[in-house]
Amino acid sequence: MNFVYKIPGPLLILTGGFCLSWGGLILRTFESASIWQILFYRSIFFLWVLIAFILLTYGKKTFKKIKEAGVPGLIGGIFLSTNFVAYMYSMMETTVANVVFIISTQTVFLPIVAYIFLKEKISPRGYVAIMLAMIGVTLMIGDSLGTGSLKGNLAALTIPINFSVLVLIIRKYPKVDMIPAIFYAGILSCLYGLLLLENFAISTKDIWLAFLLGVPQLAFGFIFITIGSRTTPAVMVGLLMLMESIFAPIWVWLFYNEIPPVSVLIGGIIILSAVVMKSLDYKKV
Repeated sequence: MNFVYKIPGPLLILTGGFCLSWGGLILRTFESASIWQILFYRSIFFLWVLIAFILLTYGKKTFKKIKEAGVPGLIGGIFLSTNFVAYMYSMMETTVANVVFIISTQTVFLPIVAYIFLKEKISPRGYVAIMLAMIGVTLMIGDSLGTGSLKGNLAALTIPINFSVLVLIIRKYPKVDMIPAIFYAGILSCLYGLLLLENFAISTKDIWLAFLLGVPQLAFGFIFITIGSRTTPAVMVGLLMLMESIFAPIWVWLFYNEIPPVSVLIGGIIILSAVVMKSLDYKKV
C-alpha cells in the first residue's frame, strides 16, 4: 500500500473529501437500524480495513509504529472517536447541510485553540474569519431553536472543536505517525456502539449500507486525507476539504429532496466564506 504515499497530496485530499461527502446520503438510506447499530457495524468494517492498510503499509513494523504513537496517538484517537459518534448523532438529528457547514468551521477553530494552548497570535484576517464563522454558526443554531434540531447542531459543533485539538496534538508531536490514532478511534467507536446497541439483529440492506459507511466513505476518506495532508500546504488543505461541505448537501437534495432552510444556506455561505478567508491566510495557523 506504499503506492498511496506516492499520489500527490492535493489529489488525495480531494478524493478523501469526496468520499466523506457521501456520509449523510448513506445514513438517510438505512432501513431500520438504530444509530448505535450503525455505529457498531460501521466501526467494525472501518477497523478491518484500517488494520489491513496498516499491516500492508508497515508490515513487520506494525506493532512498533503503533507503540511509537504512544500517548499522543491514544489521545488523538479518543478525540477522533468522539467525532465519529457526534457525526452519527448530528446527522440523525439535523440536516446534512447543517452538519457539514458546521464541521467546515474546523479550519477557523484551529487558530483559537492554538492561541489558547500554544500562545500563537491570530492575524487580522484570522479574526475576521472567526467572526464570520461565529455569525454563520449562530444563524444555524438560532434556526434550530424553532425546528427542534438544536441537539444535532450542538453535537456537530463539537466536531470542529475536537478536530482542532487533534491537529494541535499533531503539531505538538510532528514526528508521531497519526495513522495509529485512527486505529485507536476505530476500536473506541466500536466499543461505544457495542455498549449502547440494543441488539445485533440488522437487515441485509443495512449491513451493506454500514459497509459503505465504514469502508469507502470513512476508511478511504480518512486515510487519503491523513496521508495527503503530510505533503499539502495548509492553505490548500483548507480549501480542498470544502469538497465535503459542498457536495454532501447536494447528494441528499438530489436523492431525498432534503432542502435546508434559507437561514441555514445563508449561514453556510458565511461559514464557507470564512473558511476560504482563513485558508488564504498564509500565517502559521
